[in-house]
Amino acid sequence: MTERKLFELCGTDPDLRFSPYCWRIRMALAHKGLDAETIPWRFTQTEAIAFAGSKTVPVLIDGDHAVADSWAIAEYLDRTYPDRPALFPGPPAALRFAASWADRVLNAGLAKLIVSDIPSLLGAGERAYFVESRERRFGMPLDQVTAGREAKLPEFRASLQPLRAVLMQQPCVAGDAPDYADYLMFGGFMWARVASPLRILEESDPVHAWMERMLDLFGGLARGVPARAGD
Repeated sequence: MTERKLFELCGTDPDLRFSPYCWRIRMALAHKGLDAETIPWRFTQTEAIAFAGSKTVPVLIDGDHAVADSWAIAEYLDRTYPDRPALFPGPPAALRFAASWADRVLNAGLAKLIVSDIPSLLGAGERAYFVESRERRFGMPLDQVTAGREAKLPEFRASLQPLRAVLMQQPCVAGDAPDYADYLMFGGFMWARVASPLRILEESDPVHAWMERMLDLFGGLARGVPARAGD
């Protein structure tokens, strides 16, 4: 049995793992060829990860080490397992811009399209917490955040042009093969795929073709997860 454990966000269905940050690490572990037992974790279970000094997931336990925060975990994996495929092609700081863009443009844009779909995935206690905290963040009811979202899709898709421009030139964000730069982006799209029935990408989009390649990585690791958006 592996000594590694990964705490991942889920809803009432433990198979519906929808955190973009947890997906970054699930893919990072597969990239490294490292096994980990996945532990379902829910929004109100803060005591379960208090040992790591964190209130959010992902949290990785690797033997005697506990690491919280997706970026810190990725750095830890490269530092601890340098003989396995690298997540970062050089200094991790080189991908700070990609991480910021993924958080502030991609994930922020997706949230405005899918956040109202997430409460239905959650149990009563987690649902109350999620709705109250996100409505406070957005300053309005969640159904108002996503109102008219089909009409907003063209604007969101246009915001992906920097990513699209790269993928028109090469198969992965990182070049010929994926690394953590790809997993930074993939996490957000996987969040939407699992949590929402909304079709985010047009099939003619190079980003869609890249997403299909990412879903097939590591023996279809991500494609095999239940998804509201389907295949």
